[in-house]
Amino acid sequence: MVDLLVIGAGIIGASTAWAAARAGASVAVVDRGGIAGATSSASSKLLHGGLRYLAMGDIGLVREAHAERRLNAQVVAPHLVWPLSFLVPVARDGPVALWKVRGGVWTYGALARFADGRSGRIALEQARRRAPGLRTDGLRGVVLYHDHQTNDARLTVAALQAAAAHGAIVAPHVEVTALRSAGGRVSGAELVDRLSGAAMAVSAGAVVNATGPWVDQLRRMESPGAGTSVRLSKGAHLLLDGPEGWSAAVTTPLPGGRVSFAVPWEGMLLLGTTDEPFEGDPATVTAQDDDERQILAEAARSLAPELVAPGRVRSRFAGLRVLPVGAGSTAHVRRETVVSTGAGGMVSVAGGKLTTWRRIGLHAARAALGRPVPSTAEPVPGAAPLAEVERRIARDWPDLDPALRGRLARHHGLRALGVLERGREQPGLLERVHPDGPDIWAQAVEAVEREWAATPDDILRGRLSVAMRGLDDHAVRRRVSELLEGA
Repeated sequence: MVDLLVIGAGIIGASTAWAAARAGASVAVVDRGGIAGATSSASSKLLHGGLRYLAMGDIGLVREAHAERRLNAQVVAPHLVWPLSFLVPVARDGPVALWKVRGGVWTYGALARFADGRSGRIALEQARRRAPGLRTDGLRGVVLYHDHQTNDARLTVAALQAAAAHGAIVAPHVEVTALRSAGGRVSGAELVDRLSGAAMAVSAGAVVNATGPWVDQLRRMESPGAGTSVRLSKGAHLLLDGPEGWSAAVTTPLPGGRVSFAVPWEGMLLLGTTDEPFEGDPATVTAQDDDERQILAEAARSLAPELVAPGRVRSRFAGLRVLPVGAGSTAHVRRETVVSTGAGGMVSVAGGKLTTWRRIGLHAARAALGRPVPSTAEPVPGAAPLAEVERRIARDWPDLDPALRGRLARHHGLRALGVLERGREQPGLLERVHPDGPDIWAQAVEAVEREWAATPDDILRGRLSVAMRGLDDHAVRRRVSELLEGA
């Protein structure tokens, strides 16, 4: 028996579990897949105020998102959330006028209280230095603004580690087959372990449905007559070989109100995203050849052709945005969060932005528990400024490759010291999982022992970057499978 069962181990489920556990509740989290196995690992990897949401009139959402992204970077997870400058190239024949972009950026900065540094129009030469390969022919100008970026999957893992530190039980690859009820109220769930086939059950005082694209499916388990509360939008992304010297991302305005991002991320270049209605099984969503062609063509509006050549694509991925039901195209639907209570008392969370994940979880936990929960920001385990983490690693491991030092700091924070300690008795754990990638075997062991990884994909895509780099070949997968068998 637990006070709260959270169904869904994405960022919202993780946040809800953390908030409830901090309030003293006993919590269990289950998910039919891996941690951050769907939308929460398929974002544009940004914590941002939402410059285009400003144009939609979502002033409150932008202001809240600005506050949350800074709180993440300064307190909650400074090793996982980093400041990043963005350049908006404004073409002479583009869909948005230069004066409008400049005005929007000024307002955007004002809502952030100008806390991120200078913004506004910059010289073309400065723009090219920040984003080598930016096309400046045919531009009216380039405008600079500021946001943050993250590793969304690792942020989710860190939030669940924080929940577990307060006693939460985390069980990925455990599927809900039915909801239990008592006296007309949802009181737990029947479960099956998808890896072992074992059946089990859990009783709970309250249940939160944080299943993202599957939110309505679970609502219909509670009440067969439950209607449709959300619609889904597919967003695809590409990861390309990273160009040298990028210190800023590029946001290209597109016709119809969309934008194309080109973001330096994990030593690669992240391009996207698409925004298309999706009506199939959420488990089948994938990035297709048409998505790749569209993303490359849109990026080519602002980037040199050699940067966006198809041969530079390392991998592609797609996820589903969960949007409130409403009129208009998915590109213009506001990214609102809807927290509702069903006929059986189950709290369902639909929609929302990655940026405001912490506040959404607080709201859901309060609704489920029916009492206040602490709202003060708390650091995730291992949280510390990157410079401090790198100094600690350099002190204890002076001969370690500086590039590896920085990467471990960005993935694990101060927990990187424990990851590296595995290599003192087993030096082979300090070797790279793939010679062309930065991940080491000690991280794979950490993923199994402290990050709930139970499948090769959990390790290679959900905890490390091997699959995202297109390096998960047969030999690597075989070694990872052997690691799991020996665990």
